[in-house]
Amino acid sequence: MGIMRTLTVTAVGHRGDPYRVRENTLPSLRSAFDRGADAVEIDVRLTRDGVPVLLHDDTLQRLWGHDVRLDAVTAPQLRELTGGGVPTLREALMATGAGRVMIDLPGASPEGVKAVVGLVRECGARERAYYCAGANTMLAVRAADPGAEIALTWTSLSPPRRVLIDAVAPAWLNYRFGLVRRELVDALHGDGLRVSVWTPDTKRSMRKVLAAGVDSVTTNRMDVLTAVRAESDPDR
Repeated sequence: MGIMRTLTVTAVGHRGDPYRVRENTLPSLRSAFDRGADAVEIDVRLTRDGVPVLLHDDTLQRLWGHDVRLDAVTAPQLRELTGGGVPTLREALMATGAGRVMIDLPGASPEGVKAVVGLVRECGARERAYYCAGANTMLAVRAADPGAEIALTWTSLSPPRRVLIDAVAPAWLNYRFGLVRRELVDALHGDGLRVSVWTPDTKRSMRKVLAAGVDSVTTNRMDVLTAVRAESDPDR
């Protein structure tokens, strides 16, 4: 059974608005929404003491200049090392208000998934949060919350097997943008799945995926995406 298409493509800020403000920080998330994002994508990992925080890498080196693994420090130590710059997931959910949040879970263990899903529920954010990552992590999310909204990240043109789709029950398939063509999008829509892509950052690449009929675009350049989207939706 096919799905009913939304009229407007969802614009998702990749780690917030990282070309303007350091990624995965509260100011970056706010900047993305200020520039027209419908949702923000965040990366969540756990500290040594099990606190979910926003960080894409497994170390603090690239963003914060400390050659230390995140899972080797406690949340108080992390706050000291970064001057409070790395927010907790709880802080991010509070800061985004009613905004949609796409939670990526790089390297998450089943226990880590449970901690994140439990915190989302505790914060009352279940209806506006959705999850993305590979198959094993999304299976863990489905086990932790049978009603969770899932965007299954898929990196191959070969479609997921039906047994995996049935087990994960994703609402979305989440592709690297260069893989997406109109034929693929039409086929997925025909199977009742929405299509999200990451991370086109040029006008040309954005126009290409919009022409292919995708339902959601995650980008590092929210101002560019909102302008390109307005070209095809002048009433927005």
